[in-house]
Amino acid sequence: MATESPLIFPPDIMESQLSVIDLLTAMFPSPGEMEIPQSTAEHVERLREWCQNQTTAPPTVPPSLPLSVFLSVSDGEKSIQVNISVPLQCENPNTIDQPPPSIYSLRQPEWMSKAEFSSIAAYVQGVDSLEALDYIQNRVNDFLESKKNEANATEQEKLDRIAQGPIVRVWFYFPSLSTRKKRDDMVNLAPSYSLTGFVLAGKPGVLCLEGMSADIDSYMSFIKTNSWGGYPQSPKESQREVS
Repeated sequence: MATESPLIFPPDIMESQLSVIDLLTAMFPSPGEMEIPQSTAEHVERLREWCQNQTTAPPTVPPSLPLSVFLSVSDGEKSIQVNISVPLQCENPNTIDQPPPSIYSLRQPEWMSKAEFSSIAAYVQGVDSLEALDYIQNRVNDFLESKKNEANATEQEKLDRIAQGPIVRVWFYFPSLSTRKKRDDMVNLAPSYSLTGFVLAGKPGVLCLEGMSADIDSYMSFIKTNSWGGYPQSPKESQREVS
């Protein structure tokens, strides 16, 4: 048995769908806030005429009408594109008594990662249009504010570290540095002290560190006390050079 093709909504349901488009148009009247394809605008006019004069045959329409809203975020500095699809057809017009919700999808902006974007996009399916748009706008604004605060905190941390003194480079020479465990400790602990560098095994062994003098001192103190407890050999330190 062949499956029947979807049919156009009855006039009262169709008027509700057209009112969704009218509402969005009223909410986003400024240039660049909303994009309505020419084909969507033409179908809207034909459907509006049919709803007002139901003695004529229903117009031929697609399953849904697409349009896009560009939500302003970050005080207008950025926008996020919301694609909206307004349904026009159903399997049985005689059994439908409520207009179906519009379908929303977001276009991932270049300034948002996939994971951050997915957490917002997952919410908007099957919810009221105003609720979805408000949620998206609020969540994206919260996200951008959080990123801004993180960037400011990172910059302040850099400034604080610069105020503590210059970055220096220092070399430590060991009579012997052949134990892997000790070399692993050197490498794994350095990032927690904001240090970079490298280690070379052998006799003699070499450790090169770059960072704040105070951080280097704290790092070496911890290494000697906790990682190398009972290790009799002490490294020879070179003169510290400003990087």
